[in-house]
Amino acid sequence: MARVYNFSAGPAVLPEEVLKEAADEMLDYRGTGMSVMEMSHRSKAYDTIIKEAEADLRELMNIPDNYKVLFLQGGASQQFAMIPMNLMKNGVADYIVTGQWAKKAYQEACIYGKANKIASSEDKTFSYIPDCSDLPISEDADYVYICENNTIYGTKFKTLPNTKGKTLVADVSSCFLSEPVDVTKYGVIYGGVQKNIGPAGVVIVIIREDLITDDVLPGTPTMLKYKTHADNDSLYNTPPAYGIYICGKVFKWLKKRGGLEKMKEYNEKKAKILYDFLDESKLFKGTVRKEDRSLMNVPFVTGNEELDAKFVKESKEAGFENLKGHRTVGGMRASIYNAMPIEGVEKLVEFMKKFEESV
Repeated sequence: MARVYNFSAGPAVLPEEVLKEAADEMLDYRGTGMSVMEMSHRSKAYDTIIKEAEADLRELMNIPDNYKVLFLQGGASQQFAMIPMNLMKNGVADYIVTGQWAKKAYQEACIYGKANKIASSEDKTFSYIPDCSDLPISEDADYVYICENNTIYGTKFKTLPNTKGKTLVADVSSCFLSEPVDVTKYGVIYGGVQKNIGPAGVVIVIIREDLITDDVLPGTPTMLKYKTHADNDSLYNTPPAYGIYICGKVFKWLKKRGGLEKMKEYNEKKAKILYDFLDESKLFKGTVRKEDRSLMNVPFVTGNEELDAKFVKESKEAGFENLKGHRTVGGMRASIYNAMPIEGVEKLVEFMKKFEESV
């Protein structure tokens, strides 16, 4: 069966080249006589896999030496608790709520200390990014938190908030490695890999070393201390070994394609095809304020629920998978991550044009 164009928000499309390579190595990884799935995480072969993955990620993102790279489990959602547990020294944190995941992170932080919602776009169904140039940052805030790209609502911070000297913590799950990033602007930058980098089950945390201490909230479990994982090079317990191996392959694929500068150009080109069509379409409309549009997640609607449902059904029959929008927004959403080929977007737009002519 031919592969479909998979517009899923996550777990999402992976580079075909990477999947084929993993398939070739499934039964015998480079002469070890076993699969990476069966390999001890303490073995020499696996040590090379995880170290190479980290080195390639450092190179791609230009990660400074005073930042640790941690490959963890529990998804991005576990970080909602780990961040306040490890960073809330004064018991205060400021949150900018621009979508479902930032809201969940904020609600979680409220359990551990005083979380302040200093800006929000909930008044317009999270369809824009609020002005963050002069926010009421709390004097004793331990950090300022954002979700940089909102998967559900399709918005993206084009300019990072002015944190007035406070540590910035960012969830970048759905824009991870889609464009160059200045890691030094963040104290913590993290994301689940199942959107742009690998299979579900791995979360990557890039954290400045001065934020990794034993001084955590009382009762913080050993497994939820950054120090536990930093001191053990992400091997305190059995890591999600196979997932990390696939991430490593994706890092190599990105390097081969010219790194994050090239990826950004490619992603802008892809997104432009879809946004240009939405801007001139008589039937379909984008739901996000133009200047805040994400390159990764593109929500759109017809304005008629029955038509939306008809479009989702017919697009699936035509080989376009997972275009149904998130239940909180309705309509449709095309997630066009790094591994989505440009022809997938071109074919989708062709299909949308035909659909528009037929109704």
